[in-house]
Amino acid sequence: MPVDLDAVHAALATVKDPEIHQPITDLGMVKSVDVDSAGAVAVEVYLTVAGCPMRDRITTDVTNAVAAVPEVTGVSVVLDVMSDEQRQAMTAKLRGGEAQREIPFARADSLTRVFAVASGKGGVGKSSVTVNLAAAMAADGLMVGVVDADIYGHSIPRMLGVDGRPTQVDGLIMPPQSHGVKVISIGMFTAGNTPVVWRGPMLHRALQQFLADVWWGDLDVLLMDLPPGTGDIAISVAQLVPTAELLVVTTPQQAAAEVAERAGTIALQTHQRVAGVIENMAWLPCPHCDERVEVFGSGGGAQVASGLTRSLGADVPLLGAVPIDVRLREGGDNGSPLVLTDPDAPAAVTLRQIAQRLGHRERGLLGKSLSLTPNRG
Repeated sequence: MPVDLDAVHAALATVKDPEIHQPITDLGMVKSVDVDSAGAVAVEVYLTVAGCPMRDRITTDVTNAVAAVPEVTGVSVVLDVMSDEQRQAMTAKLRGGEAQREIPFARADSLTRVFAVASGKGGVGKSSVTVNLAAAMAADGLMVGVVDADIYGHSIPRMLGVDGRPTQVDGLIMPPQSHGVKVISIGMFTAGNTPVVWRGPMLHRALQQFLADVWWGDLDVLLMDLPPGTGDIAISVAQLVPTAELLVVTTPQQAAAEVAERAGTIALQTHQRVAGVIENMAWLPCPHCDERVEVFGSGGGAQVASGLTRSLGADVPLLGAVPIDVRLREGGDNGSPLVLTDPDAPAAVTLRQIAQRLGHRERGLLGKSLSLTPNRG
């Protein structure tokens, strides 16, 4: 029996671009499909850019999908490259028909929950908390993205084990992924360990590009790892994504708690919601007994939550207290988040509970269709 051409096209529709994560048929990447009398199928595929790093993956996926169609005796894949006009049409389609770049998370109909992870001072483990929350949410089946907004102290790529580079398609940036999390960082655009020496306007522009020029797709949650304090980036986040909620990370010691409360109080000026407080390095489990060693004191997280509740006039919960765990640091160094490598560790259990609480919070009705029809009776 001859090969069913419709079945071949249906098979191609199951192949997704590895970076854009949409069917190659929807993206206009299928140039032609030919079937000869012997059942051999020749497929020509457009790559989005010349030298596409995913060319071998696309070839393999197309070959495997078409080879599974009944009566197909062989598959050959020929690669071509999109023209400028084709790329422009594709990127416009990805942006929903909008030629002008905009920040999708700032739209009124956006259903993505955006959390800006903040701290008053450095060294409290804010980035460790961010990557473990992201990995835990992704493991729970959510579509998750992370913006490394700490331009000067970027560390997210290493901590999530990202070694790929973004691919640029007609001004649209495809972010690399690790552990199911899409990631973008200024460290992906600098050579080696070169420092970034920028003033405020440059920082704002970089953050704007991360939000508007990166193809994030349909995210459930976007986490933004902010630099410590209440400087330019914190203000830019409030301007660019007004609906972003703050997650304040502190350690138990009073000095850190006071500064963290100050960082959270910025919400009074930016009119943002504070989703909660996370106390990191809460205690050290004694290796010789069942006692907890409070290395950095106690009560800092509860103090910050209580202080912010009074200042903001709205409930700010203490979401959890994460104990000290050497494996948490080791996971950050080798790009393997603790919530994935040892999910039953006390620190991992707490972080996963916080992730579930934040990731599965009910979305509002804004932008949703209620499927109501008027009663004309």
